[in-house]
Amino acid sequence: MKTFLPIALFFCSIISFSQTTISGKIVGEKNKPVPNANIYIDGTYDGATSDDKGDFSFITTAVGNQNLVISALSFETQSLPIVVENFKNQTLQLKPSSTQLNEVLITAGTMESGGKSRVSVLKPLDILTTAGNPGDIVSAFKTLPGTQVVGESGKLFVRGGEANETQTFIDGIRVAQPYIQTANNVPTRSTFSAMLFKGTTFSTGGYSAEYGEALSSVLLMNTIDEPDLEKTDVGVMSVGASLGNTQKWKNNSLSVNASYINLQPYQTLLPDNIEWIKPYESFGGETVFRQKLERGLLKFYASYTAANFDLKQDYVNYPDKLRTQNKNNNLYTNLSYKGVFGDNWSVFTGLSFAKSRNSGIFDVYNYDASENASHLKLKLTKPISDKIKTSFGADYFYTNFSELVTNFKSGYNSNILAAYSETDFFIASNLVAKVGFRFSKNYLLDENSIAPRLALAYKVAKNQQFSMAYGTFEQAPKNDYLKYSTNLQAEKAQHYILNYEFNKDKQVFKAEIYYKSYDNLVKYDTKSPVYSSNFNNNGTGYAKGLELYWRDNKNIKNLEYWISYSYIDTERNYANFPNQATPSFVADHTASLVTKYWIQDWRSQIGATYTFSSGRPYNNPNETVFMDGKTKTYNNLSVNWAYLISPQKILFFSVTNVAGIKNVYGYNYTNTPNSAGIYESQAVVPTADRFFFVGFFWTISKDKKTNQLENL
Repeated sequence: MKTFLPIALFFCSIISFSQTTISGKIVGEKNKPVPNANIYIDGTYDGATSDDKGDFSFITTAVGNQNLVISALSFETQSLPIVVENFKNQTLQLKPSSTQLNEVLITAGTMESGGKSRVSVLKPLDILTTAGNPGDIVSAFKTLPGTQVVGESGKLFVRGGEANETQTFIDGIRVAQPYIQTANNVPTRSTFSAMLFKGTTFSTGGYSAEYGEALSSVLLMNTIDEPDLEKTDVGVMSVGASLGNTQKWKNNSLSVNASYINLQPYQTLLPDNIEWIKPYESFGGETVFRQKLERGLLKFYASYTAANFDLKQDYVNYPDKLRTQNKNNNLYTNLSYKGVFGDNWSVFTGLSFAKSRNSGIFDVYNYDASENASHLKLKLTKPISDKIKTSFGADYFYTNFSELVTNFKSGYNSNILAAYSETDFFIASNLVAKVGFRFSKNYLLDENSIAPRLALAYKVAKNQQFSMAYGTFEQAPKNDYLKYSTNLQAEKAQHYILNYEFNKDKQVFKAEIYYKSYDNLVKYDTKSPVYSSNFNNNGTGYAKGLELYWRDNKNIKNLEYWISYSYIDTERNYANFPNQATPSFVADHTASLVTKYWIQDWRSQIGATYTFSSGRPYNNPNETVFMDGKTKTYNNLSVNWAYLISPQKILFFSVTNVAGIKNVYGYNYTNTPNSAGIYESQAVVPTADRFFFVGFFWTISKDKKTNQLENL
């Protein structure tokens, strides 16, 4: 024992003295820190990952001359000869990879918002500072090309597609019920607060293989990764109140927003054309919790809304007013993680759960409908080389829908498993291709499918490029059909898109042409889908068009504006259509002009939005040709004014449709003719000619200057 102890101590001392600490900092161009870089000694397991400041440190048992390998996304991998014992507090600069020196982004069918995107066409503050937009994320995107003005709905209609053909994702995870329940011909709004989101991608077609179950488009919203500072936001409005708070710690942060809406006082002062038994009332809230981990970011997002209303409306086929009473509860939660591991691997995974319930009275019928939905997702990304980057992953969607109308019960359970792969090929510094596919298995429909995706971008000059996209897309039939019949197939669409973009110095111009063909659309043989309808997948259709967009924040001091124009030619033979025709929600021509002007002497931002669309088709049973009617043109001028009382207090005014133009969305006709053989009609019009909004907003923060101007 006396002999063993000194020998053991000797070897321990050798091991102790052979351990060396290596440390340093990784930077890129202009000495900006490079986070999440992998640093390791070649041929060993000794290494570390740089933090947000680019710093790294690790202990190694290697000695003498070694090769230190440094790799990071968007940078060239370096192998640096070092002497281990001498390598401490060294600064290493990485070179951008050849594909980043003259970056090419595929922009066909895509509108970026916020974040650090080079091709942003909407900023986060645009969500709430656009006149005529009631602080709704979805409404802000209706001023962009590719969308339709469907005022009686409030939902997003894209390139000839119905609202259900656009899917919404938060932090990469699908939102099953993105809208608040409402009554017939009363516009809805989304359930999200723009204050929690850093940026949004609105894909009008040709989107990535990563996303599925959407025939027309996807709306991708990303919550803020890290808030700038701790603050409290208070709002008092003509329709309710809001309260928000953000807290930050070393590696964690928490944001909470709550709002209460009650239209009773507003309806008392400015009644509309609806007979309210109980005006709309809602309470809702959202929260985002974030935790920085050693090599990634964990997020938890939750949204809840409880709303109710009770009203009576005139309807042409009823002698008395038709009653609609509804109570709605909408819960959505998701948990997501994104990070890096191994040798330049990136991982994203997430899980969501959503529960929505609507119950109430429609005419003489009691109804109770509920939907539970989940989405599980995994995505892995790996740069194979400086010129090839691949990603692949899997999705699982679960939906349980049930509905009870008086004594009749309907519903279904759906399980969809999908896998996808996509690879970027940086062919040259000005040419990039993206090739992918998506495999999907729908257990409810007993159907398997493979959908290819292809995109290409070519930069013709420093600030100009062309891009194109092609893809096959599919989506399960909507609830209105599946609750009565599951003997159906997925609806399908093919997208062809060609895009030109100019982006330079606060100026953006985009021009895009597209063609979209539909197949397997659902048809039925009754006035509306009911349990006795005969359903099939014999429907077809097409949509083609031209879209233009121009945004300028340079040429006129303090003025920012954008102009969008869309032309569409589309027809469908679906639903209960007797032949192919243009659907009632489509206008051939749509245009928007959005302006924002800052007046320093008044401490004010003044905004105006003008929207125009040509007449929409409707079916007049008094005529022999199906869908041959056309409404008059739609015109809407909305204005707002934000006045800065003090650095942290704002008074805000807005008026929607300031001129009180009598717009018409369409016409409803009686089911049977009158004694003269004429089907009588009723115009579908806005619930009110104008909408007035007044609000006071106060931000409380340590810097004494942050305010909510960018959120109004």
